[in-house]
Amino acid sequence: MNLKNKNILLGICAGIAAYKIPALIRLLKKQGANVRVLATQAATRFVTELTLSTLSQEPVYTDIFPDSFSTEEDWTKHISMGEWADMYVIAPATANTIAKLSAGICDDMLSASFITLRPNKPKLIFPAMDGEMFTSASVQRNLAWLSRNGCTVINPESGELASGQCGTGRMPEPEAIVKIIETTETTVEATPRLSKLQEKSIVITAGPTREKIDDVRFISNYSSGKMGFALATSAAKRGAKVTLVTGPVHLPTPEGVDRLDIESTEEMDLAVKEHYQSCDIFIGAAAVADYRPANYVTGKLKKNSKTMEINLVRNPDILAGFSKQKKKHQIAIGFSLETAGNLDNAKEKLEQKQLDLVAYNTFDGKTSGFEVDTNILTLIDKHMNVYELPLLGKHEAAERMLDIVEELINSDK
Repeated sequence: MNLKNKNILLGICAGIAAYKIPALIRLLKKQGANVRVLATQAATRFVTELTLSTLSQEPVYTDIFPDSFSTEEDWTKHISMGEWADMYVIAPATANTIAKLSAGICDDMLSASFITLRPNKPKLIFPAMDGEMFTSASVQRNLAWLSRNGCTVINPESGELASGQCGTGRMPEPEAIVKIIETTETTVEATPRLSKLQEKSIVITAGPTREKIDDVRFISNYSSGKMGFALATSAAKRGAKVTLVTGPVHLPTPEGVDRLDIESTEEMDLAVKEHYQSCDIFIGAAAVADYRPANYVTGKLKKNSKTMEINLVRNPDILAGFSKQKKKHQIAIGFSLETAGNLDNAKEKLEQKQLDLVAYNTFDGKTSGFEVDTNILTLIDKHMNVYELPLLGKHEAAERMLDIVEELINSDK
């Protein structure tokens, strides 16, 4: 989306991440966007109205009824805000405001304009809070309700928090937020359409696997599970019956998803095989270990020499195993992660493993791959049709990917 002359409402809540908002406003203005700031009263204790007003070149709105009224329009400003905006971005979104929005409470300008925003305009919500708060049942319930009712929730990043602890709760940096805004369509469907995934049985693997060397050491990788969990969340929202088989990750279970936690590749393989016959779609999003130690040692291996040799044996190929037995109505989908651009490798994987769709991406540690909240996917179907997606948040990428999956259903396979 070209931000030039786009009208963006920017809601700010009382979180420490509010210190990033002046930089975000500068970036949006530099792109040519018109920005109006709606802040809670408490948010102005973290960043001043003077700073926000100077950068946005607009007044900052907090209360529905200001102390003085210059024109008749001021009496209905909360309504005209919803009419004016092309998009509503709330960053940071605190647990308190998230609860108010999901409950329909509108006692300030931020929450009232959320209600009056026209139904075909996107709402982006960037939660930011302590990790335990974010994963709490109430916050996850409220976020799930907002997601089901037309909001795009961008999950926070993991890292050091204001409390001094580490966990999930950091708001993305302003540059990343702008990228997400740029890749969001300015007009969304006013009413949800019936999804072809409704009542479909979908098995999704996610996260890393751990292959034990001894009781305290293992072989693994940096997969966070975020892409697989995003797919599970989106599929469940479309009415699918989702089974999520995941390796060790620190992510909350998406609402309406049946979660199975495993550790090793062999355990994941056994769990998936339980659903071979019953599932309609299998998505292998997990970063499984290709090899495991040939011999597992009970206890702890001692340092007896300067070098140590560990013999490795191949693990089962979970995705290929499903593809070999799949029936005509079943769909097999995989991922192809590379450290350098090579689309041919993804096409080869598509053919060798008899997949219906492969999602190709590269690892750069910043915008795509492991442990980040964005991804750049190239989707290739079995007919060699190529769909190149831009840089997207992983939840938006999951939505776009499932759109392609829906096109595969009932197609000539």
